[in-house]
Amino acid sequence: MRPSGRALDQLRSISIETGVTRHAEGSCLIRMGDTHVLCTASVEDKPPPFLRNSGQGWVTAEYGMLPRATHTRGRREAAAGKQSGRTQEIQRLIGRSLRAVVDRQALGERQIVVDCDVIQADGGTRCASITGGWVALRLAMNHLMGKGLLLSDPMLDHVAAVSCGIYAGQTVLDLDYDEDSAAGTDGNFVITGRGKLVEVQASAEGAPFAVEDLSALLALAVQGTAALVATQKAAVG
Repeated sequence: MRPSGRALDQLRSISIETGVTRHAEGSCLIRMGDTHVLCTASVEDKPPPFLRNSGQGWVTAEYGMLPRATHTRGRREAAAGKQSGRTQEIQRLIGRSLRAVVDRQALGERQIVVDCDVIQADGGTRCASITGGWVALRLAMNHLMGKGLLLSDPMLDHVAAVSCGIYAGQTVLDLDYDEDSAAGTDGNFVITGRGKLVEVQASAEGAPFAVEDLSALLALAVQGTAALVATQKAAVG
Protein backbone atom coordinates (compact mmCIF):
# COMPACT_ATOMS: atom_id res chain seq x y z
CA MET A 1 0.00 0.00 0.00
CA ARG A 2 1.33 3.43 -0.94
CA PRO A 3 1.22 6.10 1.81
CA SER A 4 -1.15 8.16 -0.36
CA GLY A 5 -3.42 5.21 -1.10
CA ARG A 6 -2.83 5.60 -4.84
CA ALA A 7 -2.60 2.66 -7.21
CA LEU A 8 0.94 1.67 -8.21
CA ASP A 9 0.51 3.22 -11.67
CA GLN A 10 -1.50 6.28 -10.59
CA LEU A 11 -0.25 9.87 -10.94
CA ARG A 12 -0.96 12.43 -8.26
CA SER A 13 -3.74 14.88 -9.13
CA ILE A 14 -2.42 17.35 -11.70
CA SER A 15 -3.53 20.79 -12.83
CA ILE A 16 -1.89 23.44 -15.00
CA GLU A 17 -3.18 27.00 -14.75
CA THR A 18 -1.90 29.31 -17.49
CA GLY A 19 -1.47 33.09 -17.64
CA VAL A 20 -0.79 33.42 -13.93
CA THR A 21 1.65 36.33 -14.18
CA ARG A 22 1.07 39.62 -15.97
CA HIS A 23 4.41 40.42 -17.54
CA ALA A 24 5.98 37.14 -18.69
CA GLU A 25 5.44 36.10 -22.31
CA GLY A 26 4.42 32.68 -21.04
CA SER A 27 3.49 31.47 -17.56
CA CYS A 28 1.75 28.70 -15.67
CA LEU A 29 1.29 27.26 -12.22
CA ILE A 30 1.61 23.48 -12.25
CA ARG A 31 0.32 21.44 -9.33
CA MET A 32 1.25 17.77 -9.03
CA GLY A 33 -0.30 16.74 -5.77
CA ASP A 34 1.27 18.93 -3.11
CA THR A 35 4.17 19.98 -5.35
CA HIS A 36 3.43 23.41 -6.81
CA VAL A 37 5.78 25.17 -9.24
CA LEU A 38 5.44 28.59 -10.87
CA CYS A 39 6.94 28.53 -14.37
CA THR A 40 7.55 31.69 -16.43
CA ALA A 41 9.13 32.11 -19.85
CA SER A 42 10.84 35.42 -20.66
CA VAL A 43 11.90 36.38 -24.18
CA GLU A 44 15.18 38.22 -24.64
CA ASP A 45 15.83 39.80 -28.03
CA LYS A 46 19.43 38.65 -28.28
CA PRO A 47 21.11 35.25 -27.88
CA PRO A 48 23.88 34.49 -25.39
CA PRO A 49 27.31 35.69 -26.56
CA PHE A 50 28.45 32.26 -27.74
CA LEU A 51 25.61 32.19 -30.32
CA ARG A 52 25.96 35.75 -31.64
CA ASN A 53 25.77 35.88 -35.46
CA SER A 54 25.03 32.14 -35.61
CA GLY A 55 21.41 32.47 -36.70
CA GLN A 56 20.38 30.25 -33.78
CA GLY A 57 18.54 30.93 -30.57
CA TRP A 58 18.77 29.42 -27.11
CA VAL A 59 16.48 28.13 -24.39
CA THR A 60 17.78 27.98 -20.85
CA ALA A 61 16.29 27.52 -17.40
CA GLU A 62 16.71 28.66 -13.82
CA TYR A 63 15.32 26.78 -10.83
CA GLY A 64 14.84 27.66 -7.19
CA MET A 65 12.87 26.77 -4.10
CA LEU A 66 11.19 29.38 -1.95
CA PRO A 67 12.47 29.35 1.64
CA ARG A 68 9.39 27.65 3.10
CA ALA A 69 8.62 25.30 0.22
CA THR A 70 9.57 22.39 2.48
CA HIS A 71 8.90 21.30 6.07
CA THR A 72 11.56 23.63 7.43
CA ARG A 73 12.72 27.00 6.14
CA GLY A 74 15.64 26.84 3.75
CA ARG A 75 18.05 29.71 3.41
CA ARG A 76 17.78 31.68 0.18
CA GLU A 77 20.67 30.78 -2.08
CA ALA A 78 21.14 34.47 -2.91
CA ALA A 79 21.85 35.06 0.78
CA ALA A 80 24.47 32.32 0.70
CA GLY A 81 26.09 33.96 -2.32
CA LYS A 82 26.04 30.86 -4.53
CA GLN A 83 23.77 28.18 -5.90
CA SER A 84 23.93 24.67 -4.53
CA GLY A 85 25.14 21.84 -6.72
CA ARG A 86 21.63 20.39 -6.66
CA THR A 87 20.11 23.60 -8.00
CA GLN A 88 22.67 23.82 -10.80
CA GLU A 89 22.13 20.19 -11.78
CA ILE A 90 18.34 20.57 -11.87
CA GLN A 91 18.26 23.75 -13.93
CA ARG A 92 20.68 22.25 -16.45
CA LEU A 93 18.37 19.24 -16.73
CA ILE A 94 15.36 21.50 -17.33
CA GLY A 95 17.23 23.46 -19.99
CA ARG A 96 18.44 20.32 -21.80
CA SER A 97 14.95 18.84 -21.73
CA LEU A 98 13.31 21.92 -23.24
CA ARG A 99 15.99 22.44 -25.90
CA ALA A 100 15.47 18.84 -27.02
CA VAL A 101 12.11 19.83 -28.53
CA VAL A 102 13.01 23.26 -29.94
CA ASP A 103 14.27 24.11 -33.43
CA ARG A 104 16.82 26.73 -32.46
CA GLN A 105 17.29 27.83 -36.07
CA ALA A 106 13.58 28.63 -36.32
CA LEU A 107 13.76 30.50 -33.01
CA GLY A 108 16.29 32.91 -34.48
CA GLU A 109 18.82 34.95 -32.56
CA ARG A 110 16.95 35.35 -29.30
CA GLN A 111 16.95 33.63 -25.94
CA ILE A 112 14.06 32.37 -23.84
CA VAL A 113 14.69 31.95 -20.13
CA VAL A 114 12.33 29.61 -18.30
CA ASP A 115 12.21 30.25 -14.55
CA CYS A 116 10.88 27.46 -12.35
CA ASP A 117 10.18 28.53 -8.77
CA VAL A 118 9.01 25.87 -6.35
CA ILE A 119 6.30 27.30 -4.11
CA GLN A 120 5.63 24.04 -2.31
CA ALA A 121 7.58 20.78 -2.50
CA ASP A 122 6.38 17.23 -1.97
CA GLY A 123 8.71 15.31 -4.26
CA GLY A 124 9.20 15.45 -8.03
CA THR A 125 9.97 19.17 -8.28
CA ARG A 126 12.34 18.79 -11.22
CA CYS A 127 9.79 16.72 -13.12
CA ALA A 128 7.00 19.22 -12.46
CA SER A 129 9.35 22.01 -13.55
CA ILE A 130 10.03 20.34 -16.90
CA THR A 131 6.35 19.59 -17.52
CA GLY A 132 5.21 23.09 -16.54
CA GLY A 133 8.25 24.71 -18.15
CA TRP A 134 7.18 23.30 -21.50
CA VAL A 135 3.76 24.95 -21.13
CA ALA A 136 5.31 28.34 -20.31
CA LEU A 137 7.70 27.97 -23.26
CA ARG A 138 4.83 27.01 -25.59
CA LEU A 139 2.91 30.11 -24.58
CA ALA A 140 5.97 32.31 -25.12
CA MET A 141 6.35 30.87 -28.63
CA ASN A 142 2.67 31.57 -29.27
CA HIS A 143 3.29 35.16 -28.17
CA LEU A 144 6.16 35.55 -30.64
CA MET A 145 4.18 34.01 -33.48
CA GLY A 146 1.19 36.22 -32.67
CA LYS A 147 3.40 39.27 -33.12
CA GLY A 148 4.74 37.95 -36.43
CA LEU A 149 8.28 37.58 -35.07
CA LEU A 150 8.67 33.93 -36.09
CA LEU A 151 8.40 32.57 -39.60
CA SER A 152 7.64 29.04 -38.37
CA ASP A 153 6.85 27.31 -35.10
CA PRO A 154 10.09 26.32 -33.32
CA MET A 155 8.36 23.78 -31.08
CA LEU A 156 9.00 20.29 -32.43
CA ASP A 157 7.18 18.23 -29.81
CA HIS A 158 5.95 18.11 -26.25
CA VAL A 159 8.24 17.07 -23.42
CA ALA A 160 7.25 16.00 -19.92
CA ALA A 161 8.91 14.28 -16.99
CA VAL A 162 7.88 11.97 -14.18
CA SER A 163 9.55 10.13 -11.35
CA CYS A 164 9.27 6.38 -10.86
CA GLY A 165 10.81 4.17 -8.22
CA ILE A 166 10.80 1.00 -6.22
CA TYR A 167 9.01 1.53 -2.92
CA ALA A 168 8.34 -1.28 -0.47
CA GLY A 169 9.47 -3.74 -3.13
CA GLN A 170 7.03 -2.52 -5.80
CA THR A 171 7.50 -0.30 -8.84
CA VAL A 172 5.45 2.90 -8.45
CA LEU A 173 4.70 5.96 -10.56
CA ASP A 174 5.13 9.61 -9.50
CA LEU A 175 6.74 9.43 -6.07
CA ASP A 176 5.75 11.93 -3.42
CA TYR A 177 8.13 12.87 -0.61
CA ASP A 178 7.13 10.02 1.72
CA GLU A 179 7.92 7.49 -1.00
CA ASP A 180 10.95 9.27 -2.40
CA SER A 181 12.63 9.49 1.00
CA ALA A 182 12.22 5.74 1.58
CA ALA A 183 12.56 4.38 -1.97
CA GLY A 184 15.02 1.59 -2.70
CA THR A 185 15.39 2.87 -6.26
CA ASP A 186 14.56 6.34 -7.56
CA GLY A 187 14.41 7.52 -11.16
CA ASN A 188 13.43 10.54 -13.24
CA PHE A 189 12.35 10.06 -16.84
CA VAL A 190 12.13 12.84 -19.44
CA ILE A 191 10.10 11.75 -22.47
CA THR A 192 8.74 13.56 -25.54
CA GLY A 193 5.17 13.53 -26.74
CA ARG A 194 6.16 10.96 -29.38
CA GLY A 195 7.55 8.68 -26.70
CA LYS A 196 11.25 9.38 -27.32
CA LEU A 197 13.64 9.45 -24.38
CA VAL A 198 15.43 12.70 -23.59
CA GLU A 199 17.04 11.73 -20.30
CA VAL A 200 16.88 8.94 -17.74
CA GLN A 201 18.24 9.38 -14.21
CA ALA A 202 18.01 6.26 -12.08
CA SER A 203 19.93 5.18 -9.02
CA ALA A 204 19.80 2.54 -6.32
CA GLU A 205 19.34 4.09 -2.91
CA GLY A 206 19.90 0.70 -1.29
CA ALA A 207 20.41 -2.65 -2.99
CA PRO A 208 21.22 -2.65 -6.74
CA PHE A 209 18.24 -3.14 -9.03
CA ALA A 210 17.80 -5.48 -12.00
CA VAL A 211 17.56 -4.58 -15.66
CA GLU A 212 14.01 -5.92 -15.55
CA ASP A 213 13.21 -3.39 -12.83
CA LEU A 214 14.47 -0.54 -15.02
CA SER A 215 12.26 -1.78 -17.85
CA ALA A 216 9.26 -1.82 -15.52
CA LEU A 217 10.03 1.72 -14.34
CA LEU A 218 10.37 2.91 -17.93
CA ALA A 219 7.00 1.39 -18.85
CA LEU A 220 5.40 3.29 -15.98
CA ALA A 221 7.15 6.49 -17.05
CA VAL A 222 5.91 6.19 -20.63
CA GLN A 223 2.36 5.79 -19.33
CA GLY A 224 2.73 8.68 -16.91
CA THR A 225 4.27 11.16 -19.33
CA ALA A 226 1.57 10.37 -21.90
CA ALA A 227 -1.00 11.51 -19.34
CA LEU A 228 1.06 14.61 -18.56
CA VAL A 229 1.29 15.51 -22.25
CA ALA A 230 -2.50 15.23 -22.48
CA THR A 231 -2.73 17.71 -19.59
CA GLN A 232 -0.30 20.04 -21.37
CA LYS A 233 -2.40 19.92 -24.52
CA ALA A 234 -5.54 20.78 -22.56
CA ALA A 235 -3.75 23.67 -20.83
CA VAL A 236 -2.53 25.35 -24.02
CA GLY A 237 -5.62 24.59 -26.07
